[in-house]
Parts: sequence; structure tokens; C-alpha cells
Amino acid sequence: MVIDPATGRQISSGPFIGLGLVVSAGFLYGVAFWLVPVWVAVVLLLTWLVMLLSCFAWWTPVPQRLVPLGVFAFVWWFVAVAAAGVFLDWKA
Repeated sequence: MVIDPATGRQISSGPFIGLGLVVSAGFLYGVAFWLVPVWVAVVLLLTWLVMLLSCFAWWTPVPQRLVPLGVFAFVWWFVAVAAAGVFLDWKA
């Protein structure tokens, strides 16, 4: 833990890690346009945008949710691409 010199409060690394995970997952969501039909990629990109905005909204009130959200961003992309590929029967 690091102490913020301006406020004297402890700074946790969790929110930074969570935001980093969500931002890095954004690259997968962008690549989805080459892997899946366009409408699926648009839906995936919108869900990623909601996750990114949730990171900013939860930064101070509930920072412990950001790391699980970052992990969920990767899991959701994989599940959505794999499951939709199976159920919608498209070829990558």
C-alpha cells in the first residue's frame, strides 16, 4: 500500500490493475471485427464500453470490483466468441 501525500489515505493497486485489464481486453474486442459477424462485434464492443464506463463509475465507491470486472472482460469475450460461433455456426 502507498499513502497519498495529498489526502493521507492508502492507495490500492487493485483499481489500476482492473482498469488495465479492461483496457487491454479492448484490443480483443476490436479484433472481433475480423473474427465474427459485424453485428456480434458491435454488441461485443458495446459491452466493453459499458465495462469501461463501469470502471470509471466504480473507481472510488467500490474499487474492489474492478479486478473481477477486468477478468470478466476477457472471459466474456472468449465465451461470446466461442459460444456464438458454435450456436450461430459461422467459420472464422
